[in-house]
Amino acid sequence: MKLNAVHLNGLRAVEATARLGSLQKAAEELGVSASAVSQQVGRTEAQIGQAVFERTTSGLRPTVFGSEFVARLSAGFRDLEAAVALAERAKACVLAVSVAPAFASKWLLPRLSRHFSRYPDVILRIDASTRLVDLDRSETDVAIRMGDGRWPGVRSDLLIAQEIFPVCSPEVAATVQKPADLASASVIVDEYSMFSWEQWFRAAGAEPVEMRPGARFSDPMLCLDSAIAGHGVTLAWQLLAADALADGRLVAPFGVRAVSGLGYYMVTRANGPEHRKVTQFRNWIHEEIAATIEQFGPAICAGG
Repeated sequence: MKLNAVHLNGLRAVEATARLGSLQKAAEELGVSASAVSQQVGRTEAQIGQAVFERTTSGLRPTVFGSEFVARLSAGFRDLEAAVALAERAKACVLAVSVAPAFASKWLLPRLSRHFSRYPDVILRIDASTRLVDLDRSETDVAIRMGDGRWPGVRSDLLIAQEIFPVCSPEVAATVQKPADLASASVIVDEYSMFSWEQWFRAAGAEPVEMRPGARFSDPMLCLDSAIAGHGVTLAWQLLAADALADGRLVAPFGVRAVSGLGYYMVTRANGPEHRKVTQFRNWIHEEIAATIEQFGPAICAGG
């Protein structure tokens, strides 16, 4: 007889009845009625062509065959439960993070080794995408989003308020000593930027100037790389430019930051308990951002 000739629900009913000693207790465990369990037991006996239980006035009692049959069923169901538990553990050890490519590449990726060292049992799966993921309808555990934090149906935890400022290579910085000098510089434009040069000029208390047309990109990472290559000046923000400022590839020539009104937020599901791996990631990323801010102060000044 092949296994697919016997219904799995019937085997579960037989095993539960024998293990628990009654139809009623088996029904309570399986979430069905006692009559449904009785029907499944009878159907299974018919399918295998053997009586598993003796019907007595005191209830069901396994036959000699039934005792061996149920013992093997119990072992099989324990193996199945172990397999499912293994899958659950594997899922529990994977932390899926949705994050914009610029944030992932320029800030998150260089720091991930410290998360690996602290939480070696957690596997990080990074989904680098600008798509606004639906946390309730996906396997994503955490999203890092840039905006005002007002997204419906989620919990938003501010990581850092975004401040914007001009950056350029050290060679270009030598030619722009004051905001008015930007008139002779080429502007590198992020075509999908959520902020403008006017915001920075206001913060600097300077009259806006018209800059020379420069390269235009659809990705802030390319804007930053173009500035590093000496192609001109671009607007950047703390986490995007921090490492390049710290190691001298970029300079912020004016030392003035403008509040953008936006920020980076860690976004999680609004309902249900928070998994330990999510809490650990939250604590870790706050620590890393605090460390970045600590080194960031001197790095924003001209000369790195």
